[in-house]
Formats: sequence, structure tokens, C-alpha cells
Amino acid sequence: MVRTPLTPEERLRGERLGRLLREARGARSMVEIAASAGISAETLRKIETGRAPTPAFFTVAALAGALGLSMDELLMRCAPEPDVAVPLAG
Repeated sequence: MVRTPLTPEERLRGERLGRLLREARGARSMVEIAASAGISAETLRKIETGRAPTPAFFTVAALAGALGLSMDELLMRCAPEPDVAVPLAG
């Protein structure tokens, strides 16, 4: 299976997610948070560094739970800044 290349926006979103997770982790170790989320420390490292910019939903949800973040907060903090609003055609 060939993966479609990531768009620049997908890469930026992955970088924002990684930065948010690192900030939320604070002084706690990667191993501690990864174990709490049920993932490997290497997977967490890849997400935090942007090498895995599109992690699975359930991985993100598990990390949010381990870090005490809500999915709403993650979405708000990782979403791109809105451009000028364009009305939807209806």
C-alpha cells in the first residue's frame, strides 16, 4: 500500500500536536506517559518530533487521557489559525 504524501498543512498540524504533547508532558518521562497511554515510547517520540504527523485517533485519545487533556482542547490548540471566513455554498 502506497501512502499519499502529506500536505504542508498535515505536517504543520503534526508539529503543533507534537509541541502540545511535549508541553503537556512537562517533566514526566516519555516512558511513563507512553506506558499510561498503552503505546511505545518510540511511538510517542515519533509523534512529539513530528516524524509521525498523523497518528491514529485512538492513539491521540489515549495520549490525551494520559496527559489529562480533553480532545476538545487538543483540537482547539492543534487546529490551524482560521483564514478569512468563506461562506459555504448551499
